[in-house]
Formats: sequence, structure tokens, C-alpha cells
Amino acid sequence: MGFSRREFMQVLAVASATGMALDHKDVLAGQPGAGQRFYELPAFGNVSFLHFTDCHAQLLPIHFREPSVNLGVADALGRPPHLVGEALLKHFGMRPGTAEAHAFTYLNFEKAAKTYGKVGGFAHLATLVKQLRASRPHAMLLDGGDTWQGSATALWTQGQDMVDACKLLGVNAMSAHWEFTLGEKRVQEIIAKDFNGQLDFLAQNVKTMDFGDPVFKPYVIREMNGVPVAVIGQAFPYTPIANPGYMVPSWTFGIQDENLQKMVDEVRGKGAQAVVVLSHNGMDVDIKMASRVTGIDAILGGHTHDGMPAPMVVKNPSGQTLVTNAGSNSKFLGVLDFDVRGGKVQDFRYKLLPVFANLLPADAQMQAYIEQVRAPFKPQLDEQLAVSEGLLYRRGNFNGSWDQLIVDALMEVKGADIAFSPGFRWGTTILPGQTITRELMMDQVAITYPSSTLNELTGATIKTILEDVCDNLFNPDPYYQQGGDMVRVGGLAYTCDPKAGAGQRISNMVLKGKAIEADKTYKVASWAPVAEGAQGEPIWDVMQAYFKHHQRVAPRQLNTPKLVGMQRNPGAAA
Repeated sequence: MGFSRREFMQVLAVASATGMALDHKDVLAGQPGAGQRFYELPAFGNVSFLHFTDCHAQLLPIHFREPSVNLGVADALGRPPHLVGEALLKHFGMRPGTAEAHAFTYLNFEKAAKTYGKVGGFAHLATLVKQLRASRPHAMLLDGGDTWQGSATALWTQGQDMVDACKLLGVNAMSAHWEFTLGEKRVQEIIAKDFNGQLDFLAQNVKTMDFGDPVFKPYVIREMNGVPVAVIGQAFPYTPIANPGYMVPSWTFGIQDENLQKMVDEVRGKGAQAVVVLSHNGMDVDIKMASRVTGIDAILGGHTHDGMPAPMVVKNPSGQTLVTNAGSNSKFLGVLDFDVRGGKVQDFRYKLLPVFANLLPADAQMQAYIEQVRAPFKPQLDEQLAVSEGLLYRRGNFNGSWDQLIVDALMEVKGADIAFSPGFRWGTTILPGQTITRELMMDQVAITYPSSTLNELTGATIKTILEDVCDNLFNPDPYYQQGGDMVRVGGLAYTCDPKAGAGQRISNMVLKGKAIEADKTYKVASWAPVAEGAQGEPIWDVMQAYFKHHQRVAPRQLNTPKLVGMQRNPGAAA
């Protein structure tokens, strides 16, 4: 007999009421095998895909707070993925105060995190993958990319720890984004040396700068239960803009709708009866792409870290396409089952499963690998830098407490008036009272271009920077949204109107009570420059210098802009 949702909620209620963690022996003692039964998902159809994305090199279970601000404008207003908190729960028919509410929203995060424990971790993900493959031996496991970057060990091994972990996990195909920040040579080395014959690296939209030849395989065709299926790869189209272009000097990117349509037609011509795009576009871009390119059954998406419980069904001239997005940090595993008959998809089932580490035993083989690969670095990873008195998190359109800490450190250590920190979406969460180790710090800053800088910029230049990043985030056309969240700002107050036109969104810039003057210069500290040749100490050295003088880190007061016209936007917390 299965472990019903009602029984599971009863177990959680006991844990919550007694203040126990979900894995406490007294909570689950009466329900042996409870975790495994919670993850029972009946097989359906004859074609299956398992999908994770944007794990950002997190091999261990972590805490991760979902955003309380994820604004939608224009056509995206009030539509997934731009729903947060209660609005998201209502849209998807979820009850507050449940495990699902914790997995998919920021609500009551600190209390819920203590009750339900950590999420993700490759050893726990491996257990879930094996369990699902037992009922779906034909299933392909797809990795949406942003896998080789985001942790200290991934940085120090040039992604090798994650390459080997994914091979052990049984990944069949992947696409990419942050992988390219290891450089062209390293990416090609991994594909030739580690992936050859075992794992397909797919990207239909990456071509050579000189002749426009494909750099990677555009697609792969496999057979499942006698049904030919195709997976087409779509790498992040704006890699040379959002990240340093000098790291991929020989390659061009872009969305390339026309070539994607050509690839879809090509695989259909070769007999594919189901076509899936493994995308790193971001969900808004995927939704538009699904309306323009025909013949795609589903887009399994990433980049924007949106844990969406159900797919969007997007109409196009020849039918419809399912658009999904599977969150981040190995926190979720998407399961897509197709019933393919008569040469086409007749029906589907989709479930985005939260990976609760306390409900899934660690896979012994994967756990042994993780311990082995981390062992040489353990003294550095475990080094204690400070203790956080408040919650430290990153996600949100305009700021997070981790980024506030980073800009505070930049201003103090660099002697700056103003500080900028990139609007990265990756980065784990620290609970109040938790020790900030070097590993947890590196979860926020582990990139291959970590230089910090101090420059004198005019007020006019500062406004231009803010306007450009804001347009990347709030341009009404998703095809012009080319980056992450809004740049995080320290020291400077400003007003933002997301619905205004390009160049008109930022106003009322104030520093220490005085209006910013267009012709006056200000000292601005930042990090992660995309221009080649930038010099400066790496950001982790800046943070370590700050922690030496702040052994206990007080709760952060977020510096966020005054928003115009967003009062009833369901992408913002009430």
C-alpha cells in the first residue's frame, strides 16, 4: 500500500508541531519506507524523460529560498513563471503550509526549512532517478545545463567533479550556459575525453564565427519502446553578452528560430514521433519560441530557475507545445511521460518532484564518489569565516540578503560610495545562526572571472548601467531579455518603473540624501567584469577581508528600489 499524500501531511504536521526535523526517527518510525512511497509515480505511456537543470554544481543537499519578487510585465503579467507566494499556490491549486508550498515558494521559509530539512544533493537525486527508472527503464535523463559551475570544487577542478558526477548519475544528454565560462578549449576537451560515446552535448544554436558551421551536435534521436524520439539542444543564446565574450571568441550564439525549425523538420523527416527541446533560454523566451516554432511536443527549460509545478500549454500554427522549467540546485526532478500512438503524441503526464534529502536515502555509490572528490579540498571547504545572525539568500528581481552582504563588503573594503553586484540567480541559502564556511561563501562567488574593481563613474554612466540591465530584465519582448536579475546596488537609492520604456525606467537616484548629478563622478565598486583585461583582487578575497572584521554578520537591510506601478503585481510579495 502506498504512502498517501494525507499520510505524508500527517507526518509533516507531527514534525512541525514538535519542532523536529523531517528525518527525526520518532517522526517516521511508524512509516518505514515513507520517503520511497512518497515518490511513487505510476508509469504512463511509452516515452519518458527525466529532467533537471541549473544545479550549479551543488553535490550536497542545501537550503534554497525561492524568490519573493519575480515580476512579470506586458504579456507575462500574472502568468507563470511570474507568480510568487500565495499567488503561485492559488494558481497551481496547492495548500499553504505543506511540503509543496515550501518547495515552490518562499513562504515561512525559515520555519519550513527547519521542519522539512535540506533539498537536493546528487546522492539523493541518484536514488530518485534509479527509483523512477525502475518503472521507466526506457527514460532519458536530460541535464539542462549550468552544471559545471557554482561551487568551490567545480571551480577548483574546472568542472571535472560535476562531469564525473553526471556520468555516474546516468545523464544521457545536456545543453549549456555557464559551462562556456570554462572556455572553448575546456568544453571541447570534456566532450571529446569524458563524454565520447556516453553523453551527448547538444546545442543547435552555437556555430563557428568564421563559416557558421555547427560546433556541437544539434540533436540526438533515440528509440523508446520502438518509438523514435528526438532531443534538440538549445544553449543559452546570449552567452557572449551575459558572460565574457572573450571566453568563447570563435563561436556565435543566438536564439536562431529558423535553424531550430529546420532541425525540428529534419528529425521529423527522419521518423521522430516525439520531439523535445532541451533548452537553456529561460521560460519567457521558451514560451515565445514555442509560439513560433512548430512541431515541438515539449520544451524542457532552464536558465531562469523557475520551479513550475505544471507545464504551460502554448498554441502555435500547427498545434501546441508544452513548456516547463525545472528549478535549480538539484532541488527538483521533472518527469514527462508521453503516450505516443499513430506516429504522434496522444497524451502526456508531467510532475515536478521536489527532492527532499530527508525522504530519499543517499545512493551509496554516488555518496562515496562525492566524499572522494571533496576529500582533497575538505580543509578549505570547512574553514569557518563568520556566523550569520540573519537569513542569507540570493533570489529576487532586485536584491537578496547575500547580495546585500556582498555590496556592503565591497563598499567597506574598497572604500566605495556605491557598489554593484551581478544579478546572478544561483547561490545557496544560509539559515540564521549558521556558520558561513568558505564553501558556503564560494557558493555565491565561484566564477572564472572573479575580479573586483573600483572605478570612478559619472552619474550619467551609473544611470545608463542601471537602465541597460533593467531593460534586459523587463523588456516586453522576451527575445531582448539577455541576462539575469537586476544588478544589486549598494549605497544608492533609486526608483524603478518596470513598465516604462527603454531608458526611462530609472529615476530619483540618491546617495546619502543627495541627488546623483549627471556630471559628477562617484567611486563605484563591483565584481565579475565581462570585459577582458580587468584587474583586481578576486571577490572571495574581498569577502574574507570583510569577515575578518565582522565575525558575526548582522541581519541585512535590503537596499531595493521604490517600484512604480507594481502594487498589485502577483510577482511580488504582498
